[in-house]
Amino acid sequence: MSRIVKAAAVQIAPDLTSREKTLARVLDAIDEAAGNGAELVVFPETFVPYYPYFSFVLPPVQQGKPHLALYEQAVTVPSDETRRVAERCAHHGVVAVLGINERDHGSLYNAQLIFDADGTLRLKRRKITPTYHERMVWGQGDGAGLQVVDTRVGRLGALACWEHYNPLARYALMTQHEEIHAAQFPGSLVGQVFAEQIEVTMRHHALESGCFVVNATGWLTEDQIASVTPDETLQKGLRGGCMTCIITPEGRHAVPPLTEGEGILYADLDMSLVTKRKRMMDSVGHYARPELLSLRHDPTPAETRHVTAPETPFQPIPLED
Repeated sequence: MSRIVKAAAVQIAPDLTSREKTLARVLDAIDEAAGNGAELVVFPETFVPYYPYFSFVLPPVQQGKPHLALYEQAVTVPSDETRRVAERCAHHGVVAVLGINERDHGSLYNAQLIFDADGTLRLKRRKITPTYHERMVWGQGDGAGLQVVDTRVGRLGALACWEHYNPLARYALMTQHEEIHAAQFPGSLVGQVFAEQIEVTMRHHALESGCFVVNATGWLTEDQIASVTPDETLQKGLRGGCMTCIITPEGRHAVPPLTEGEGILYADLDMSLVTKRKRMMDSVGHYARPELLSLRHDPTPAETRHVTAPETPFQPIPLED
C-alpha cells in the first residue's frame, strides 16, 4: 500500500547575534510548514544559533572573539531551547530535524537533533569529522550517532555536509534501511560550485540508498555577509552554495530546488518508490556481496573516562558548630 509523507525543507537566514532570535525563526518555520500540511521539517546545518561563517574567512588569530561568542550562544542538550522545539513538534504532530551548535562543557560540536511527532528527541548525533576550517571550531563526533531511527514518517537518518563524502558513513545508515535521509549544509558558502556539488551528492545518495533525501541549506543576507567580514574579496566566499532540495529514490528532484533567497520547499513523498527502487537495486540487500565487502561500524560512544567499578558519591561533611 502506498504511504504519502509531506516533507518540507527550510532555507532561511539565522540571526547572527542571537540564539533566541534564531530559535524564534525555527519555531515560526515549524508553524508555517505544519500549517501547509508538512509532516517532516528539515533545517540547515548548525542553524541554531548560526553556522560559524567567520571560521571560513578569518585567520585563526582573529577567531577568538567570534568563537567565544558562539560558545555563549550555543545550545546544550537538553535545555529550554530543545524543550520548546519538542513542544512545537508535539503541538503540530510533525517530525523535525534541526542542526545546532551543541555546547558540552568546554567543547562545541556540530550536532543534529531528530524530534519525533510526539516531541520525543529520538536522536542527537555529532558530525564525525569537522571539515577543514571547522576543525578550529568543533570537536569530533563518534559512531554512536550513526543511527537510523523510527519516527512517525518512517525510518529516518541524517548526516551533515561533507559527511556525505564519506561513503562508509553513508553506508552505515544504508545498512539500517533508512527510508528518508535528512541532509544539512550551511549554504551561502564557497559559491555556485558548492551548490552543484551538493546537488550531485544528494542525487547520488538517493539513488544508491534507494531512499528520499530532504536537504536544507541556509541563507545569508548582504548585510549579514558584511557583518562577518568587511573585505569584499572575502565576501565572495559567503555567497552561493545554496541547494535546498528534495530528491526521490530515483535520483530526481521532486520539486525544483531553491538556490537563492528564503523559502520552504514542499513535496509529497510516495514511500512506495522506496520499494520500487530497491526491487531493482538494494545495495545492502540482494545487490550486496557481504562475503566480499562489508562495513565494520563501532557504535560505542567515545568517552574520556571509563569507570571500572560502581562509584560512591562523596558525602559532604557539615561544618561543626
